[in-house]
Amino acid sequence: MTETKAKVREFLGRYLPDQEIADDEDMFSRGYANSMFVVQLVLFVEQELATPVDDDDLDFDNFRSVDAIAGFVHAKAGRPQHA
Repeated sequence: MTETKAKVREFLGRYLPDQEIADDEDMFSRGYANSMFVVQLVLFVEQELATPVDDDDLDFDNFRSVDAIAGFVHAKAGRPQHA
């Protein structure tokens, strides 16, 4: 899961370059995310992390933090979620 978190942090660095976001920080409640960012984030998860995002998966809880995204990716792949 460490590699997935690193990729998510790299993505966030490209789209939120002036923000330092902790793994458990809620990007939505902090105001870092807008609708365009969310679209880019979902595309990143699908394309770069090779994880299909179904309509039922489009829940803010799956995307609100680095930890949540990594957990979602690993759950979809059926992999254990250890750091």
